[in-house]
Amino acid sequence: MSAINPRRWWALLVLAAAQFMVIMDTSIIGVALPEMQKDLGFSQGELQWVFNAYVIAFGGLLLLGGRLSDLLGARKVFTIGWVVLIAGSIVAAAAQSATVEVVGRAVQGVGGALIAPSAMTLLMMLFGHNPKELGKAMALYGAAAPAGGTAGVFLGGVFTEWLSWPWVFIIYVPIGVATLAASGLLPAVAGRRGGVDVLGAVAVTAGLALAVFAVVRAPEVGWGSTGTVLELVGAAALLLLFFVVQKAVREPLMPLGIWRVPRLGSANLAMTLLGAAWIPMWYFLNLYLQQVLGFGAFESGAALLPMTVLLMIFMTAITARLMAKFGAKPLIGGGLLVLAAGLLWLSAVEPTGTFVVDVLPASLVAALGMSLAYIPTMMTAMSGAPQEQAGMASGIVNTTYQVGSALGLAALTAVATSQGAGRLGNLPALTDGFSAAFIWAAVIAAVGGLVTLLAMRGDKAAAAAAGQADSASATEGERAGV
Repeated sequence: MSAINPRRWWALLVLAAAQFMVIMDTSIIGVALPEMQKDLGFSQGELQWVFNAYVIAFGGLLLLGGRLSDLLGARKVFTIGWVVLIAGSIVAAAAQSATVEVVGRAVQGVGGALIAPSAMTLLMMLFGHNPKELGKAMALYGAAAPAGGTAGVFLGGVFTEWLSWPWVFIIYVPIGVATLAASGLLPAVAGRRGGVDVLGAVAVTAGLALAVFAVVRAPEVGWGSTGTVLELVGAAALLLLFFVVQKAVREPLMPLGIWRVPRLGSANLAMTLLGAAWIPMWYFLNLYLQQVLGFGAFESGAALLPMTVLLMIFMTAITARLMAKFGAKPLIGGGLLVLAAGLLWLSAVEPTGTFVVDVLPASLVAALGMSLAYIPTMMTAMSGAPQEQAGMASGIVNTTYQVGSALGLAALTAVATSQGAGRLGNLPALTDGFSAAFIWAAVIAAVGGLVTLLAMRGDKAAAAAAGQADSASATEGERAGV
C-alpha cells in the first residue's frame, strides 16, 4: 500500500458507516424491549439478556478482535465481522423464542467485537501519515458514534411502532451487505505471524457470562443457594484462570505489565462504575416510559431524544475543551456525581407521573454527568501508555465499560425485581422496583465519583492529551451507548 491512499476519504465513509451501525446496535433495541417481551415470552428479569448477551460477547471478545486484526489483517477481520453481524441479525429477527433471540444477540456481539478494533486499525492505516488529516478523520469517524446512538433511539421507536420489532435487526442486513460491497475501498495489508490466546478469550467471556447468569438467577433461587454459590465460584475461577493464562502465555490478549501505566487502574475502575450506573438507567427508563407511563414505542424513542442529543453535543464539541482547561480528574469525579444526582432525581418517579416532570429534567442531568465523565475517563486511561500500548489501553478500558454495564444491569435487575418490578400491570409495584434500581445506580455513580476525586493521581498528561481528544472525543465515546 502506498503511503497516501487516494481513496482514503471514500474509505472513511465505509468505516464511519460501520461505526454508526455498531453503536446503533446498542441503542435501537431499547424501545423494542416490551414488544419483544410480549412476543417471545421473556420474564421481566430475563429481558435484560437481550442487552447483556450482546454486551458480554462484545466486551469479552473485544481484545481478541484486536489481536485477530493484527494477525489476519484488518480488512479481512472487518469483513468477517460484518458477515457475523449480518448472520446474528437474521437470527435475532427471525427468533420465535427467547433462547434463539439471546443467541442471535450474542452472535451480533461477536461481530461487533471483530468490527470495532479492525475499523480503528484501518483508519490509522489510512490517515496515520498526516496528523492534520488524522484529526479530521477521527472527528468524522467519531461523530458517527453519537449519531448512531441517537438514530437508534429514534429508529427503534419508528420500526417497532409502525412495522414490528424484528425490523430493528432486519435493518442491519441491507446496510451490512452494502458495507461489504464497498469494503474494496479499504486498504489490504497482510497480517503478521503470532499466536492467538484462545484459552484467555474463552475464560474471560465465559467467566463474565457465568457471573451475570448467577446474579440474574439469584433472586429466584436464593443468594445463598448451592446453585448460586457454585456459579459465582465458577465465574471467579474462570476470571482467575484468565489472569493466570495472561501471565503464562507468550502472546497474551492483555499483557499484565500494562497495568503499570499511570492512572490506568483508577480510570478503569471509574469506567466500570460508570457503565454499571448508566446502562441500567437507560434500560429501566425505557421500561418506566412504556410499562408505567403507557408510552408507545415511538413516543418512548422520542422521549429519549433530548438526552441523546445532549450527549452528542457535549461529547463532540464541549467535553474535550473543558478537559483541556480543568484536567480530567475533576471532570471524571464531578461527572459521576452529576450522574448520581440525575439518577437520584429519577428515583422519585411516580406511578401517575408525567414525562415533563418525572423524566425530562432528571434524564438531562444524568446525560450531562455521563457526557462530562466518559471522554476524560477514556483519555486518562490512554494518556500514560506508550504509543505501542495505546491501542491495548483503549481496548481494556472499553472492555471494562462493557463488563461494568453487564454486571450492573444484572445486579440492579435483581434489586428491581425484588422490589416489585416483576409484577407487570401493577403500576405502583413496577414503579417501586424501577425507583430502587435508580437509587442503587445513583449509589454506584456516587462511589465512583468520590473514589476518583480522592484517589486518582494528578492528570497533567491526560490534560495535555485533550488537544487530541478535541478531534477524537466522539470516537472514544463509541462505547457510551444510549
